[in-house]
Amino acid sequence: MKNAITTILLLSLLIIFSLFIKMNEKYKTVLKVLSPVQLAIDLNNDKVIDNDETVCIDGIETFSLEVSDEFFDKYAKKFNLNRNEIISLGYLAQEFAQKTLENEKVSINFTPKVTSECRYANVKVNGIDYKNILKHSGFGIIEEDITSKEKFKTNLEKAKKLNLVILNHRSGKFHTLDCPYGNIAHDKIIIPQKQLPANTTPCKFCHSQSKKAHPDIKLQKDKDIYNIPNVPQPPLQVNDGNIKIYFTDFTKNLIPNNRCETIVCKEFVNLTNSAKETIDIALYGYDEVPAITTALAKAKARGVKIRYVFDENYDVNKTFYKNNHLISNLVQNYRSDKSNTKSLSNMIMHNKFIIFDNSIVYTGSMNFSKTGLSNYDVNDVVIITSKDVANLYTKEFEQMLSGKFHTKKEKLNQTNKFKIGSSEIEIYFSPQDKQSKRIIELIKNANHYIYMPTFLITHEKITEALIDAKKRGIDVRVIIDGNGTTTAHSKHSILRNNGILLKTENYAGKLHSKMIIIDNEYLITGSMNFSNSGENKNDENTVIIKNSKIAKAHKDFFLYLWTIIPNKFLKYNVRAEGPESIGSCSDGIDNNFNGKIDKFDSNCF
Repeated sequence: MKNAITTILLLSLLIIFSLFIKMNEKYKTVLKVLSPVQLAIDLNNDKVIDNDETVCIDGIETFSLEVSDEFFDKYAKKFNLNRNEIISLGYLAQEFAQKTLENEKVSINFTPKVTSECRYANVKVNGIDYKNILKHSGFGIIEEDITSKEKFKTNLEKAKKLNLVILNHRSGKFHTLDCPYGNIAHDKIIIPQKQLPANTTPCKFCHSQSKKAHPDIKLQKDKDIYNIPNVPQPPLQVNDGNIKIYFTDFTKNLIPNNRCETIVCKEFVNLTNSAKETIDIALYGYDEVPAITTALAKAKARGVKIRYVFDENYDVNKTFYKNNHLISNLVQNYRSDKSNTKSLSNMIMHNKFIIFDNSIVYTGSMNFSKTGLSNYDVNDVVIITSKDVANLYTKEFEQMLSGKFHTKKEKLNQTNKFKIGSSEIEIYFSPQDKQSKRIIELIKNANHYIYMPTFLITHEKITEALIDAKKRGIDVRVIIDGNGTTTAHSKHSILRNNGILLKTENYAGKLHSKMIIIDNEYLITGSMNFSNSGENKNDENTVIIKNSKIAKAHKDFFLYLWTIIPNKFLKYNVRAEGPESIGSCSDGIDNNFNGKIDKFDSNCF
């Protein structure tokens, strides 16, 4: 009897699970709102916009950012609108559609209508017909008439106050909406003038001002309900005795290079040139920067012993960085984390630390790539001069060099807490040390603020701790990378839904740091993303520094980034590659990892 009951229960669960899978297959994700009535929908569930995945809403028109001559001739006189007003209504309609649909699950019922651009369909979101939503929004036009006159009047008043301009990312110039030079630019975006980045200049052909920077173009002044202060760019380094920290800022350099012109690159070269005996290197991988390769070669030539560990995929063709051989050919001893076990090998050796002469540790979030070393990405680099700290890192390094990676490593039997000058430092290594326990403890003890500029956040318990902090009145703010909203299990929506202010960054470079700043007291940084894999699978290092000078410097840097990212992105997510991600359509980088770059990526069309 028990066996029969067990069998029935298992069959019931299997049926329920099968029904759940079948129901989920009926729903598809809106990857991008191309226009209020034209959507890129992930019909094959591969998270990539394919050529045959453009779906148009049947039976309704709307205002949009791209105004055809046919639309203008039909409706300008009928609704007493000029072209700028139509475009401005299109801007609001686009925002409305993005808020309603982007990244949402929808059901689709295709109609017989098909064109070279679209498959037409009726689309429902949360069980409601999207056509009806548009109909009552004041943006919808059915049978050549506005379907909600009162809403339309309200929308038009808002549209007239937008003061939209065309920004050309490549040239840094902004244009009026009717400027022919602005409209022919490939890398352009239409935005309110108050959201223009610093140092943009007006087009001399469509603006009466001189070529000098427009007097209104300063760091954005947010005067809305969030009351965000206007913060000038702070110093990008802080030095407190035996601890030096450098920030890299993605708002200035929109195209990466390998020329080693930045302080983070020059500092590494200087340390390499000064090394007398040993250099131990643990990197996720190497993307060649000639000055670094040359410095390491010179170190080898003068007798410095160099050792190297790095990440390598089970399928070596999928290894992210391809130039590891340039270092391994120089060193006395090296090892990758590739193993005969696919599951273990495909965990990541994600560290970025280097030990010089068993006395100096260079670590942080920065990958040794042209995007990291050229200030194209946002990163944190920490340099600690301490034989005790270096000794701890060396023991971790030697475990990996001996072939023990990931879950095969042993927890180090040595103190991880150090007093260095006015700083108290804690060092944690994944996956043995389970550092989320300490991170959550610090979050729970916060009294004033928690600021978090991070590539992503998927860690459930850290997410819960942040929400609890917000509920008890702590100022919690998060900035995540554009890729962070499309990451599996991303918690950005949960954080927003619980009242936490979270912005998606809108620059070409990655917000690649993994930082938490607490109460002008603590800085949490290192290589570990705030994820389950970062804590429990990958090889990572996390540094916790208690030092008011260092924490305040990082707070200033966070507020600087917060200020220059428009408050629009407290609600809307920015695609890592697309017009709203400044510079991403002209930087030569595959910013969203879909194998397509710039004009070849449909997000840039």
